[in-house]
Parts: sequence; structure tokens; C-alpha cells
Amino acid sequence: MDNAASIKVLKGNGESQVFDENKLILALERAGASQDVCQEVLNKVESKLFDGITTKQIYSFAFSILRQKSKRAAGRYKLKSSILSLGPSGYPFEVFVGRLFETFGYTVETGVLMQGNCVEHEVDVVARKAGEIVVIECKFHHDQRTKTSVQVPLYVHSRFQDIEAKWRAEHHDSEVQFKGHVVTNTRFSTDAKDYAKCAGLGMISWDYPHHKSLRTLIDQSGLHPITSLLSLRKAEQKALLEAGIVLCRELETQQEMLHEMNISTRRINTILKEAKALIKS
Repeated sequence: MDNAASIKVLKGNGESQVFDENKLILALERAGASQDVCQEVLNKVESKLFDGITTKQIYSFAFSILRQKSKRAAGRYKLKSSILSLGPSGYPFEVFVGRLFETFGYTVETGVLMQGNCVEHEVDVVARKAGEIVVIECKFHHDQRTKTSVQVPLYVHSRFQDIEAKWRAEHHDSEVQFKGHVVTNTRFSTDAKDYAKCAGLGMISWDYPHHKSLRTLIDQSGLHPITSLLSLRKAEQKALLEAGIVLCRELETQQEMLHEMNISTRRINTILKEAKALIKS
């Protein structure tokens, strides 16, 4: 499309920007699409562009084309929405974050009651390894446009300090590092990041910090959620999540459960094949 560079695109926050084909190509490449597929998707998307088109519509166009070319690339392309699909309770996201920290060598517990100096706190995830304890608060949002505001790290930091004060009083000779962390599936506000940096609170969001963001860590670890699978129906995803099965890599050992869900052997093989392709680096 010759005039694609002049097309105005409406972002989710209501702002308008000129269509940037490089952003689309980058997202497709990150998903593992070949150069030929990237170009084909771009050409077809450009043919549908019009002033005022939304980023959501562009994503839908690109995804519908990509899924016909490569389920693996399509599954990776929809990663952000797959994380959003870990709701509605948010608990599967806590389990997911726990699995993520396990890949870093931590022993993980979820939903832990920890006594503070003043009150008792329920902590989403506690990750431990030699010389280190990390207390993690998970902030799950259903809308990718929602940012985690500065009130969250303020609240989490105060809880963390209360827990640490009690722990230090009981382990005053310990040299163990005690850390607080906030993980969200969307983004942090600028104030939230500034406060956390000043207070020494760890932060992970969809795109922050740049080299250790949620998106980057998932790509590096292969911890793709089952909600990325195109061959797994919504009801099946829900049932697996409720059973605590969050990751594609866990499905290989859950074939009996898949059979109990009345999924045919043929479909199970298709699901497992897609899962293996998705997590392959």
C-alpha cells in the first residue's frame, strides 16, 4: 500500500499514531515467522488499512493470516493476550510467576502466610534459594491498557518492610538477602518504576526491565502458557488452569487428564505437537 505511511492508527489509550510497518515486522519476527511470512502478512495487513483503524484490528488481521501459515508463530504472536487469558481470578498468573522463578533456581511457594512485625500478610509467591529470599506480589490485570500505579509498589514495599523486620528480629545473625518484588502482566506507570527503583524494590512487567521483561523471560525460558495453544479449546484451557496446569511443557505428563477430559487421542497428539513446537527455542 503506497500510502500506508500516512495512515493514522488509533491506540488502545485513545492516542493516534502513524502506522509503522517496522513494529509489525518486529513483532512477527519475534514470534518466529520467516521473512516470507512476515512480508506476506504485512502486505495483506496494509491492504486492509484505513484512517482510524485500531491497533486491535491490525493485531486481529495479522493473527488471522499468521495462524494459517504457522501455529507456532501465531501462538507466540498472541503471547500478551495469552497471559491476559490466565484470569479471571489471577491465581494461575501467580502459579505462572512461581514457575518462572523456579527456572532461576528458586524453590517456590504460592499463597504463603508470613508474619510481619505488626500484622500477618498473605504473600502471592515466596521464592527461596541459598542466601536469598524473595517476597513477590503479583498484580494481574484483565485489560492490557491498565497500568500498575505507584500505589501498588508503595503498598507492597510497606508490607515487605513489615515482614522483613519480623524475620530479621528472629534471624538477626543471618546474612540472607531479603528482597521484595512486584510482577504485573501489563505495564507500570512511570511513578511506579521511579519509586521502586528508589526503594530497591524489584519490578517485572510485560516490557520492563528491557532485558528481563516478562516477554523476554518467557521467550528465553520457553515457559509459554497453555492459553497460547490454538488447538486447545477455551473450556479445556479453563479446566487445565483450574487444575493448576499452566504451562505448555506440563502437558506431556498430563495425557491421562487430557483423556479424562474426553479429548480424542488424535487431538491430544495435535495439542502436544503444537506445545512442543511453541516452547522450542
